[in-house]
Amino acid sequence: MARILVVDDEVAIRRLLRNTLERAGYEVVEAGNARDALATAAGAHPAAILLDLGLPDRDGLSLLPLLRAARDTAVLVVSAREATEEKVAALDLGAADFVTKPFDTEELLARLRVALRHRGGGARPEAEAIRVGALVIDLDRRIVRRGDEEVHLTRKEHDVLAVLARHAGRVVTHDRIIAAAWSREEDPRIDYLRIVIRNLRSKLEVPAPVGSVIANELGVGYRLRSEG
Repeated sequence: MARILVVDDEVAIRRLLRNTLERAGYEVVEAGNARDALATAAGAHPAAILLDLGLPDRDGLSLLPLLRAARDTAVLVVSAREATEEKVAALDLGAADFVTKPFDTEELLARLRVALRHRGGGARPEAEAIRVGALVIDLDRRIVRRGDEEVHLTRKEHDVLAVLARHAGRVVTHDRIIAAAWSREEDPRIDYLRIVIRNLRSKLEVPAPVGSVIANELGVGYRLRSEG
């Protein structure tokens, strides 16, 4: 019996999901906020997490990478947010799927089954690593290495680099990076993104010629160079 963690601050939604999941044969644990979600995920080791983004103590997007730290846990976002940039941000941060409220329970169960199948059976590689020149970016473990040396990044630097690494060689717009790496409560500005990019450049290559690792596509966004 797979254990599913339901993270939602609305009691009625948690009750609906619990009833639906238990009827389908799943074991269910619940959390009503981000703090409880992290604690429950660490202790209960769920096979999958159904995550609402509108939590009272933390935006669900910023919670996603932390919940995915256990690499064998599939996270499905179940949210009333409909904007494309929200869905793209969630998927870029590692969500297995995005289900919009209100949802059909049978469709939700079908999507959950797909996520669990992809999770199981050893089909997933041990770690999702991307090589860019001398850099190895391990997205699952949030570890970056340059040769034999580990490069120590802040959480925000990891979040921004992860978005660029998943689209290595392609331009990622400013808005898309900000949507994936900053929560809605942080009121991000492009100046903050520029600071993070500058710090990344200084850490990822020594010496660090501007644009050597992360190219600036003027007025559009940034691109992690895939050649080399």
